[in-house]
Amino acid sequence: MNTMNLNSVKQYNELYGLPTPHPLVTVLRLQDAPAVFDHIRIDYGLYAVFIKHGQGCVLRYGRREYDYQEGSVVSIAPGQSVTVEGKTAKTHDIEALLFHPDLIYGTSLARKMRQYSFFNYSETEALHLSAAEQESLRACLAGIKMELASTPDHHTRRLICGHIELFLDYCLRYYDRQFSTRHAADSEVLRNFENALDLYFLSEVSGGLPSVKFFADKACLTPSYFGDLIKKETGRTAQELIRLKIIDRAKEYLRGTSLTVTQISDMLGFQYPQHFTRMFKKQTGLTPRGYRCE
Repeated sequence: MNTMNLNSVKQYNELYGLPTPHPLVTVLRLQDAPAVFDHIRIDYGLYAVFIKHGQGCVLRYGRREYDYQEGSVVSIAPGQSVTVEGKTAKTHDIEALLFHPDLIYGTSLARKMRQYSFFNYSETEALHLSAAEQESLRACLAGIKMELASTPDHHTRRLICGHIELFLDYCLRYYDRQFSTRHAADSEVLRNFENALDLYFLSEVSGGLPSVKFFADKACLTPSYFGDLIKKETGRTAQELIRLKIIDRAKEYLRGTSLTVTQISDMLGFQYPQHFTRMFKKQTGLTPRGYRCE
């Protein structure tokens, strides 16, 4: 299997035998590309978003395969790797938006990129679109293509970034809708998280402070998707819920046992007692000793 380090828009366009009207951004329909390939692993140095219309394209992330369905979106960030299997350029209707991080430096879009946490979701957490939602994203891509086809001027970069920002904002909206429609399944994830959090502190073996990744792994989700799911379900971040559970457990030890603050700190997984004291005071307004004596 061939491996490609994709660090420029030109490289991606050349992969499909297409011209490069702009060095930092491209919008293409792979079905119209003259080139084909059987399978390739791509190590991305670009942001990429793929909208798939039709069925049968297989993406492989690590050892897992995912055949994503009609009207779905997969987002890839710099530093991620994807193996594409199948002659995607001819047999599947896929629209692609790729842009280099250099395109957005200094723009409002660059300041917002952290909001688009779906770039860190896995293949099984893809966004699934209605026909109307697909059309809204296509309209954003059409705006980018129009700018790429026009004579460039000092407005071009700002307008392209504006179209990309609108495109990603729509994706964010549609993910919110998807979380809402998956409420029953997501509630089960939340219940399992709460149970796992209780069990963590009942364990006799301390594994350190519990992390969001620990519980996301148990749910077979990425930390980003898991964190967003929990926030949508509870209004609090997963980290906040973990912190509250730690404080509740600490209160039980402080009021119900004669353990020292250092012993309680160790049992909860803190490396240093002062870190425990700092967190406890920030959450309750009292030091552990002050709470015990209150």
